[in-house]
Amino acid sequence: MSYQPKSEFLRIIIERGFLADCTDLQTLDDRLMAGVVPAYIGYDATAQSLHVGHLLNIMLLRWLQKTGHKPITLMGGGTTKVGDPSFRADERPLLTTEAIDGNIASMKQVFAKYLDYGDAPADAIMLNNAEWLDHLNYLEFLRDIGRHFSVNRMLSFESVKSRIDREQSLSFLEFNYMILQAYDFLEIHRRYGCLLQMGGSDQWGNIVNGIDLTRRVQDAQIFGLTTPLLTTSDGRKMGKSQGGAVWLNGDMLSPYEFWQFWRNTTDADVGRFLKLYTELPVDECDRLGALEGSEVNAAKVILANEVTALCHGAEAAAAAEATARAVFEQGGTGDDLPRVVLSAQEAAEGVSVAQLFVRAGLAKSGKDAKRLITEGGARLNDEALTDAGLMIKAEDLSEPLKLTAGRKRHALVALD
Repeated sequence: MSYQPKSEFLRIIIERGFLADCTDLQTLDDRLMAGVVPAYIGYDATAQSLHVGHLLNIMLLRWLQKTGHKPITLMGGGTTKVGDPSFRADERPLLTTEAIDGNIASMKQVFAKYLDYGDAPADAIMLNNAEWLDHLNYLEFLRDIGRHFSVNRMLSFESVKSRIDREQSLSFLEFNYMILQAYDFLEIHRRYGCLLQMGGSDQWGNIVNGIDLTRRVQDAQIFGLTTPLLTTSDGRKMGKSQGGAVWLNGDMLSPYEFWQFWRNTTDADVGRFLKLYTELPVDECDRLGALEGSEVNAAKVILANEVTALCHGAEAAAAAEATARAVFEQGGTGDDLPRVVLSAQEAAEGVSVAQLFVRAGLAKSGKDAKRLITEGGARLNDEALTDAGLMIKAEDLSEPLKLTAGRKRHALVALD
């Protein structure tokens, strides 16, 4: 990028690879230099935890606060009742108000680890758009807000067009989502002086709608900024692992498994991920990312430690590294490995080893587990496993058994 920003926030995020697009980079830069800029990112409450796919934008909010500006985490208590249709092939299942509130309460735990909430000018605040969306008068909303939206223009947005082009149903309920999200920006600007909305590049259309609506209704200039949609170097969507989503809540994914996800980063992604997901100096990220051969493994451990320390604390990161070292270098089992606990009745009847691989999250299905075993990718207590039908019974469990998939993924099986 040729533009050289004056503000610390833009300089850092451009240097570290966070910036995809901005509606008016130079004017935003001037505004960041002039004083505290409140900025928000929206999160729909569709699950009890955020996952690694959200972490890029959480780090963006963290850098915003570290450079003296005000992060706003907007929880979609209202919009989650509608569902974001962006780049989905089908309509989202609708959640009850109780389920949405429970999800928001659970997600708050993670934000508090990355941001400082409070009453000072640069302290973060958490808002819930149900505050203004739940009590809208439909006719007033249509008259005051709906008239500013062109259906022709809305149909041109990629998130909507992709559904229509594939002849997949797009309900009127979902079509309203982009109007509600635009209205969020207008309301947060009115109530809290918010000047900037940030989000993934798939949210560009929604962000621009909010900027346009606020200009028409308030005659105010506000800004939008997007981050790139990340894929790993081998083409996978960031945040997915063989076992499913990589959750940020420790009660949904153990700190050890979280640490392992980052330790298993492909060589080509190490430098980029260090810049995006840690606070190490850029020069150090480049140096570590340039390592090759066995040396790059040390960089992966640093990446795993730094990211895990931010999300789960330094002690959890150190414990995960110690467990990994025991497992990989000393052939031990490690206390922090994921566990499958068998009841006395299950152990008496016996459970197939293939089923144990599935229950441990080391295989997606019984078929996947059998293929892993027959292709030589599975071990039991560090010995090659060849019999997918092997039954594990109580007498085999006087000590915990260690299951291994590939070279780096492990779990324990123990009696209750």
